[in-house]
Parts: sequence; C-alpha cells; structure tokens
Amino acid sequence: MNDAVSNSTAPSSSDAVRRVAFLGLGVMGYPMAGHLAKAGLEVTVYNRSSPKAEQWVAEYGGRAARTPREAAGGADLVMACVGNDDDLRSIALGEHGAFAGMARGAVFVDHTTASANVARELAALADTQGIQFIDAPVSGGEAGAQKGALTIMCGGEAAAFERAALTLEHYAAAVTRIGAAGAGQLAKMVNQICVAGMVQGLAEAINFGEQAGLDMRLVLEVIGKGAAASWQMENRGKTMIDGKFDYGFAVDWMRKDLGICLEEAKRNGASLPVTALVDQFYGDVQALGGNRYDTSSLIWRLRQLKAGR
Repeated sequence: MNDAVSNSTAPSSSDAVRRVAFLGLGVMGYPMAGHLAKAGLEVTVYNRSSPKAEQWVAEYGGRAARTPREAAGGADLVMACVGNDDDLRSIALGEHGAFAGMARGAVFVDHTTASANVARELAALADTQGIQFIDAPVSGGEAGAQKGALTIMCGGEAAAFERAALTLEHYAAAVTRIGAAGAGQLAKMVNQICVAGMVQGLAEAINFGEQAGLDMRLVLEVIGKGAAASWQMENRGKTMIDGKFDYGFAVDWMRKDLGICLEEAKRNGASLPVTALVDQFYGDVQALGGNRYDTSSLIWRLRQLKAGR
C-alpha cells in the first residue's frame, strides 16, 4: 500500500472491516468480489442482471441483494465496478441507491473508470451524508482481476483511503492514494493515454517488420531486452503477430476511456494529438466489426488497410 500524499500507515480500524458490498459483477467485478469472499469477509453483491449475482453466490457464498441500497446496508465498505458515469450515479444515488443505505462513516469505493467530475460530485454528496467516497479505478485487466494483482489509483480523503486500503489489497498488487477526490480518475487517464500510444507504436513496429520480411517473434525477443521493452510488448506482441484479439480489454471500453481523456484535456488545456489520432484508429476498428476485440487489434486495422478493406 502506498500513499503518495500522507505516506501514513493504515490504522488498526482497517482490520475491523468485516462486512462489504460489491456492486457490479462484470468481467472485473466478479473475480474482485470473489477475492473478498475468499479472504473471509461477509460479502453482499448486487448486479443489474440478477442471475449473475445468483451465480456468484453459488460459487462464493455470501448474499445477493435486490437493490444497491439493500446491498450497502450495514456494510463497512461498498465497492462498485460499473460501466460509466451514468451507471455509477444510478447505483449510488436515489431512493434505491447505495448512498441511501450506507451507515455514517462507511466508505464507498468506486472502481469504475469514469470522469474526475463525477468523482468530485459524488465525494461532495457523500460528505453531506456523513459517508466517504474514494475514486479507485484499476489497471491490469481481466487477468489482473482474476489473479488479484490489480494496480489501484485512489483519490479521496486520507482517512477514507486508510480505512479501505487493506481490504483493497485482497485483489491488488498495489494500492496508492494519488490525491484528493478525482485524482484517481485523472491518474487512470494518464495510464490510458500511455497505453494507447504504446499499443499503436507496437502495432506499427510489428507491421513494419513483417513488411520488411523479418521474423518478428525473434525481433521482439531481442528488442524486448532493451529500451523498447514494455508490458504491451511482453504480453501482447506474440498475440498481435498471431492475430489473436479475442480476450483482454475491449475496443469499445478503450474508446470510452479515451473519450474521457479527451474531454478532460479540453477542460484543462492539455494537448493530446496522438491520443486523439489513436482514438480515431480504434473507431476504424469498430467500423470493421472489431468492437469486442482486445485493444491490441490496432495491428488488425493496419492489415485490413493493406488488404484494401
């Protein structure tokens, strides 16, 4: 656990967390909630599609709730992992939302990749109700969620972070507080900007090498020991060569994330020319039918262009 702001150690009260709720059992949330159950915590889950929640309970135990409010009742921590800003508001707010069921002092931890604005909005609303809010987007993909090895970037008050951090470590390799509310989401934007540029660069490099007649498996093995090495090269290079894109982080999700980055850049004045261009390239992949392909499918776009499609 790291706290880039206070560098403080989580207090013993974190050890007292026993009852948690998890809202959203998609490809990420399902295994994340599972790690909490395996750790011996009392877990109540909610999912918009109730059969998925019932499946989770059959596999891990715990309890399924009919509404986010019901799931949050009596929980020390409420975790959420849903699709976007609107999804997040729908499970957090309103008569049946989680905020309405949370006890004073409880912490809402949002793992959704969403905007910094919604994080600040919900943090302010939580404060008026005597509860706490942490924006805590994750990096590591489905594999990281299954292995319990995610990287979590957090924004929010230090006390709330300290209350939640040890519990988050059940499905994370690193949990770090970046700053105030919204800082976690901003850090995730930085992450996605980096990923977009690296994947496009790797796609162009492999395509170039193939056109030059090189053995690209051998080339990646060689340059992977030097300055060009990256997670993307190590984990996606060979599958890009093989044209395998049926796993990992989907293009539709990446476009959603890059849209958030570009919108934030308009607000803060940052220039993102490469990110904007790669976003357009992912749009091309969608137009070609690759919506659910992994983000490494940028090389597929280049191959389709060469084929005149």
